[in-house]
Amino acid sequence: MSYARWLAMRILYLAVTIFAVISLNFVIFRLMPGDPVSMLVAERILKPEMADEVRRMFGLDKPLWEQYILYIGNLLRGYFGYSFYWRRPVIDVIMDRLPNTLILLGSSTAIAIVLGVVLGIVAASRRGGKADVAIVVTSLTFYAVPVFWIGMILLMIFAVYIPLFPIGGTVSRPPPSDPLLYALDMLWHMALPMICLVLISFGSFALLMRSSLLEALTEDYIVTARAKGLPERKVLYDHAFRNAVLPIVTAAALSFGYVVGGATLTETVFSWAGVGRLIYEAVIQRDYPVLQGAFFIIAVSVVLANFVADLLYAALDPRIRYGRR
Repeated sequence: MSYARWLAMRILYLAVTIFAVISLNFVIFRLMPGDPVSMLVAERILKPEMADEVRRMFGLDKPLWEQYILYIGNLLRGYFGYSFYWRRPVIDVIMDRLPNTLILLGSSTAIAIVLGVVLGIVAASRRGGKADVAIVVTSLTFYAVPVFWIGMILLMIFAVYIPLFPIGGTVSRPPPSDPLLYALDMLWHMALPMICLVLISFGSFALLMRSSLLEALTEDYIVTARAKGLPERKVLYDHAFRNAVLPIVTAAALSFGYVVGGATLTETVFSWAGVGRLIYEAVIQRDYPVLQGAFFIIAVSVVLANFVADLLYAALDPRIRYGRR
C-alpha cells in the first residue's frame, strides 16, 4: 500500500468516524428518559401552555427520522440549536466559554507534557536510582489522587490560609479595563486551576516516556551506538529518544483533542467559566441542546486529534510510509 493510499484510507476512516459520532450524539439524547420540555414545565421554567409551541419550535413533535434529517441539516449550516436555559443559540453559549477553556487547558496540557517528558527522561537515564524512584512514586501519587481533592487542598492552603490567589472566578469583578491588567488578572485567577491540572496530568506522560525510553535503550542499535564509543548523552537523545517519543506524540495529540472539552471537575471547583463548567451547569439545568452541542464539538476534536497523531506518526516513523523501501 502506497503512502497516498494509506492517507486516503485514513481520511475515509475520519469521515466515517465523524458520521458515526454525529449519529450517536443524536441517538443518545433521544434515548435518555424523560421529555426535556416536560421537565422545564415541571420545574416552572416554562409555562404549561407554551409546551406544545416549544416542541413545534424545536421539531420535537416530528417523527424520529425527520428529526434526524433536520439535525443533520442544522449541523451542516453550523446551527447547534437553541439553549433552553440561556435562551440563546447554543454555539454562542459555547463560544463564550471556549476561549477560557483553551487558555487554561492548553497551557496546563503543554506544561504537563514538557514536564512529564523531561522527568521521564531523567527517570529512565537513572533507572533504579533515587531520582527514578522519586519520579515514579510522585507521578503515580498525583495520577491516582482525585482532581477535586487536589483542587480543594490548593484552595484551602493558597486562597484561604495563605491568601495569595483568589478563591474562584475567571477575572475580578469588575474586570480591569486595561488589556494588560486584564491578562495579568486572568493569569492570577488561572494559577491554581492550572497547577491542579498540571499535577494530575504530568505523571502519565512521565511514566509513558520512562517506559518507552527504557524499551528503546534495550534495542540492538543502542548497543551498536555504545560499542562505537558514542557519548551516553548522544546515545540517549540522538538515538533512543527519537524512537521513544512516538507514543508521546499520540498521547499529546489526544490530550490536546480533549482540551476543548474542558475539565469539568477542576473548572467547577475553581468556578472557572469554561466549557467543563458549562457542561456541569447544562446537566443541572437539563439543557439538552447545550449538552448535545458540547459533546459533538468534543468528540469531533478528539477524532481530529487522533487523525493528526496518525499524520505525525507517518512523518516521524518512515516505516508507516508503506511501499517506500
